[in-house]
Amino acid sequence: MKKIINILKNFISIVILSFFISIIISENIIHANKRQCYDNVADLPTNKVGLLLGTSKYIGKQLNYYYKYRIEATSKLYKAGKIKYVLVSGDNHHKSYNEPETFKNDLIKNGIPENRIFLDYAGFRTFDSVIRSKKVFGQNTITVISQKFHNERALFIAKHNDIKAVAYNAKDLHGKFGLKTRIRERFARVKAILDVFVLNTKPKFLGEEIEIK
Repeated sequence: MKKIINILKNFISIVILSFFISIIISENIIHANKRQCYDNVADLPTNKVGLLLGTSKYIGKQLNYYYKYRIEATSKLYKAGKIKYVLVSGDNHHKSYNEPETFKNDLIKNGIPENRIFLDYAGFRTFDSVIRSKKVFGQNTITVISQKFHNERALFIAKHNDIKAVAYNAKDLHGKFGLKTRIRERFARVKAILDVFVLNTKPKFLGEEIEIK
């Protein structure tokens, strides 16, 4: 019995330590990229390409407002002349699930011409999306478009892959749904650190280069 109690104590200690390490990592990422995240369109530098990070349009039967606000943010930047093209990077792991195409259709409805939209079907996660924007789509300078917490991680990945990036913060969510997302983000940031500094992770797919013009 005593042995079991000691094992439980050690396990709890590891969990608590891991939690505090994740907080430290998260805060370091925020501090390092704080100046590159913009809330005001007028202050945002102009870039050729906006990298729109994907997410699902619906969660169950409900509209995903992270998706909605990213559409609105991208449309706002394009109409303000802050980006000339949109690179939509998302998951297309199955014929019935196609984030880039769904984004494309709604971007067109929001006034962005079809010939200004490029799709990256292999953006399975943020790490892949950011690196593929350079390796496949040839962009050394990009404007990332997502919510602030997501942008900060994307900018961290960009910085350590020699990509000059800024980000525009789409409207965020708060309350119960926002809290769940923040918890997941803690773990995602730890994984990003491991990908960059420890695991030397590569995107799942690269492939032929695609010119945006």
